[in-house]
Amino acid sequence: MTLLADLLSTVFERRYRLGRTGRRDDRPIEALTTELIGAAGEASGLTVARNLLGRYAEMDDDAKLAFFHHLARDMNIDAIRVRQALEAYAAEQTKSTYRNFMQAAEPPRQELIRRLNQVPGATGALVAMRADLLRLSQGADALRALDLDFRHLFASWFNRGFLVLRPINWHSPAFILDKIIAYEAVHQIDSWDDLRRRLEPTDRRCFAFFHPAMPDEPLIFVEVALTRGVPGSIQGLLAESRQMIEAEEADTAVFYSISNCQEGLASISFGNSLIKQVAADLSVEAPGLETFVTLSPIPGFANWLADQDISVRPDDTERLRSLAAHYLLDVKRPDGLPLDPVARFHLGNGAVLHQVHAQANLSDKGLEQSKGTMVNYLYDFGKVAQNLEGFAVEHIIAASQEVRALAAAAQKAAA
Repeated sequence: MTLLADLLSTVFERRYRLGRTGRRDDRPIEALTTELIGAAGEASGLTVARNLLGRYAEMDDDAKLAFFHHLARDMNIDAIRVRQALEAYAAEQTKSTYRNFMQAAEPPRQELIRRLNQVPGATGALVAMRADLLRLSQGADALRALDLDFRHLFASWFNRGFLVLRPINWHSPAFILDKIIAYEAVHQIDSWDDLRRRLEPTDRRCFAFFHPAMPDEPLIFVEVALTRGVPGSIQGLLAESRQMIEAEEADTAVFYSISNCQEGLASISFGNSLIKQVAADLSVEAPGLETFVTLSPIPGFANWLADQDISVRPDDTERLRSLAAHYLLDVKRPDGLPLDPVARFHLGNGAVLHQVHAQANLSDKGLEQSKGTMVNYLYDFGKVAQNLEGFAVEHIIAASQEVRALAAAAQKAAA
């Protein structure tokens, strides 16, 4: 079966690069995009799409940037046509006028991306294409508009209904485990032994979302520790010498690392669904679980301290906890949302700012980002909807009395 799979893969890759006929199409890329948009037949459209994707894969960064500018400039909406179609719809709201307006309001490049995606295996290539776009766009407004088209399509293609939740364990295929090591973005996995300690014990779990069009590529994964009580440090949670427990002995599930794997899917949210689905599955597997919390980094804390010209030692634990609580609870962006990105994520999912810990991450990264502090966000699924609405509508942060008292102490000390 492996030999057959390799042969089929070789045949596909050759067709993917050269097109169904095996002949490379060396016409300008603009000619290929125009032909693909106008292709009436499925077979001819697939041939052009394969050629176009193959050509893109061979481009250097300058050529890719020129390609993106072509899509942004030459495959944009026609503002006059949109205005005329909207006026016609406003005058007579019929199926025909609505269809004409919808067609005018959608830039041709969206249809181009859809047609490219008809090539088997092209979804991953398009995700990689958007990663290139994000890397190369450098804030250009026209390319930002192009990115919105990618995001619009990806939000539908990667809808939660299409995602598959799979457990990752020590017996998962080696190529998947290798990707877990590579994609871990919160707490670096130093070796296969380190990975084994996170996956094999009975009190450890890992889950990932996959998409049927990208079955060998995790989109996002979460690492979970089953514990007794809420932990206050990552080094204790991951220590080689820690005391393992059986899953049925645990009363707490700790989400201690959530890693997005695909740069091309930035801003396509999976984390909320992942946490809720994993919590639901774990509740069935281990009915004794009563508490669901994170042990999360505070990645912007050290930079904020520096900006405020605040000097504090990592061993000044009570002051660090107070300052971190103040930072998480009171320091906001101009739009009124928390400055810290991890806080925005979990509070935006309806979690509670539960506890703040000093000397919780003494790794080089932990000390550099947050002076070693970490935070627990509590997911009380009976109150998640209420918390989420308050945060989304009025920017109200759900927080424990302990965290509020710590933040108040920091403000009092600064007065």
